[in-house]
Amino acid sequence: MNNSTLLLGFPEYHLQAVRLAEASELPYAEVNIHRFPDGESKITLPVDLPKHIIICRSLNEPNEKLIELFMVAANLRKQGIKTISLVSPYLCYMRQDKAFHPGEIISQTIIGDMLASYFDNVLTIDAHLHRISKLSQAIPVEHAINVNATEPMAHFIQENITHPFLVGPDGESKQWVSDIASHYKMDYSIATKKRLGDTIVKVSLSKAEYENRNIILVDDVASTGKTLIAAAKELAKYSPASISVLVTHAMFIGSAIAELEQENVKNIWSCDSIPHHTNAVFLANFLAKSVKGFL
Repeated sequence: MNNSTLLLGFPEYHLQAVRLAEASELPYAEVNIHRFPDGESKITLPVDLPKHIIICRSLNEPNEKLIELFMVAANLRKQGIKTISLVSPYLCYMRQDKAFHPGEIISQTIIGDMLASYFDNVLTIDAHLHRISKLSQAIPVEHAINVNATEPMAHFIQENITHPFLVGPDGESKQWVSDIASHYKMDYSIATKKRLGDTIVKVSLSKAEYENRNIILVDDVASTGKTLIAAAKELAKYSPASISVLVTHAMFIGSAIAELEQENVKNIWSCDSIPHHTNAVFLANFLAKSVKGFL
């Protein structure tokens, strides 16, 4: 057990943070949060803290969480904590990396600079990066690490699906799908996507032998699920043996789950980067390898 480092978690991500602490062989403590009727947060930290604090909090539904996170980090720094690291399996505000219209704020650089002002190290999974290749370009700290969840996802598929056929629903998904497929030489194809509106998506499949195959639609994040729904609808035309969905980050906003099930999607799985009832791939052991690098 490492007594010079503490992993500090938050209530809504308790199970995942505890698993990470155990996998990293670190002691664990939790931030106590009381929310007043007006929405403000009263935060209480453990006392007698060691010189290195690793905070674990996933930043989906981010606005309230970010304020609390920065308050915790600022207080730790005032206490003289030497090193503060952040493990945020889902990292918010990374997609907006360019002003597409006059007046638009580029949130990636603003939030990235704020994180860099509070944390010495940042670790995340499958960050939504488009026009940059390294997380350090968004968060300018020495150790800004963006790992892909493809290895644990590949192991999960191998253990649960016989003769899988992976399908990426759009061009962006190719990097994840091809990497997952490479672990066990799985067959895969990549579809193309055309967005016709915020909730209207057209997906065109590549030519492949989909009939009687166990298809797994793979993507990094599912929000409204419209792309996955459109892909499942197209795949159904080929009479596959089954259709499943596996994503890193599960949001599944609104009726996304019900709509996928209406398209005869048999299994809906996700990594536990965001707490969700579809969580099936647990990332603690995988993340612990990078956390130990911080030590």
